[in-house]
Amino acid sequence: MIIGTGIDIIEISRIRSSVDQWGGRFLQRVFNPEEIAYAQAHTIPYPHYAGRFAAKEAIYKALGDRMVSWKDITIINDTAGKPSCTVKGLAPGKTIHISISHSRHYAVANAIVETK
Repeated sequence: MIIGTGIDIIEISRIRSSVDQWGGRFLQRVFNPEEIAYAQAHTIPYPHYAGRFAAKEAIYKALGDRMVSWKDITIINDTAGKPSCTVKGLAPGKTIHISISHSRHYAVANAIVETK
């Protein structure tokens, strides 16, 4: 049963500006080491940071009023490239499905929270 949905879109240039202005301080506040490594493995990391940022925002929206921090959510890709997430403190029996996409200027993500 679906208990929440969320969607977010962000301009990739906003993430690039934040990285340019704050550098590692911004990255370490928002992203986990696995997420930073994933983005940095790409020639142009900003779309990948933006996609994960949008996914975290979509997850916040899907969870409703549940209090989670940026670092409580980790977005990783499986061996086929499909994104998935872990959320610290997520109640047992809840699953979060995410989808991330980006174009030249925007990144978008969708999250669906379901319970069995």
